[in-house]
Amino acid sequence: MLDAGWHLRKRRERLRLKYRDVEEASQRIAGERGSTEFVIGLSRLADIENKGTVPSIYRLYSLCAIYGLDLATVLQWYGVSVNEMANDAAKLPLQQTRPADFKSPARTEVELPLDLGNEIDLRRTSYVSRQMRRWGKLPIVLLNSLDLRGHRYAFIGSEDWSMHPIIRPGSFVQIDEAKRHVKNQDANHEFDKAVYFIEHRAGFRCGWCTVHEGLLIVQSHPASSVAPEVYRFPGEAEIVGQVVGLAMRLDQAKRRHTRS
Repeated sequence: MLDAGWHLRKRRERLRLKYRDVEEASQRIAGERGSTEFVIGLSRLADIENKGTVPSIYRLYSLCAIYGLDLATVLQWYGVSVNEMANDAAKLPLQQTRPADFKSPARTEVELPLDLGNEIDLRRTSYVSRQMRRWGKLPIVLLNSLDLRGHRYAFIGSEDWSMHPIIRPGSFVQIDEAKRHVKNQDANHEFDKAVYFIEHRAGFRCGWCTVHEGLLIVQSHPASSVAPEVYRFPGEAEIVGQVVGLAMRLDQAKRRHTRS
C-alpha cells in the first residue's frame, strides 16, 4: 500500500502539483459528477501518499483523472490485477450459472505460446501442457475464439446439470447475442439443436427453447433428469443469445456420481 502511495506522490511531484492543486481539481470533478465523494481533501491526500491509506473508488477515479493515469495500472499498484479477474472467476466452483462480462479495455494482451515449432499437430489430440515451453504476449484481437465485442461468455455452475452431458457443469460457453430469436427446430441430432443462454427471475441457465402462446419453454437434456422450465415471454425471462462455443471439463460426471 505504501508503494502505491509512493507512486502517486511521485506522479504528483512530476506534474508539479501541490496538495491544494489536487484538492481544487478534485472539487471540479466532484462538481461535474454531482457528488462530494470525488473530493480529495488535503489531509486525505497526505494519508494516501504517506500512510498507506487506500482511497475510495471515487477518490481513486479523481486521482487517475488529475494525474492522467490508467485506472488498471493504479489498481495494480494496490495489488489488484484486473487482468487476472477472468482467471480468478474461472477457478471458482460456484454452483450457479452466471455470465462473464470481462470486457476491460485495459486487457489488450494475453499469454500465449509463441514458439511451438512443429511439435503440435492441431489435427490430432495431443498433451499440450508438455509442449508449451515458450510463452509470450499477443494482442487479444488475434484470438479468433474470443470475440469480446461480438459475443458474451458465461460459466456453467458446478451444480447446473440441466444440459449434461452435452454441456457439463463447470463449462465455459460463448454466446452470440445476435442470435436471440428462437426458431422451430427440426434437427436430426441433439448436437444440431440450438442451445440458448437464458436469464430468468432466479438466475441463468442454458437449454433448448420453444416459444408457444406467450410462453418460453426451456427444455433440459433428457439424461440430466432436470425438469423443463416455463416462463411468460417476454416478461419472466430473456434470451441472452445462442451458445455457439464451448469449453468444458470431462470429470464432472464422476464428481456427481460420487456425491449421490
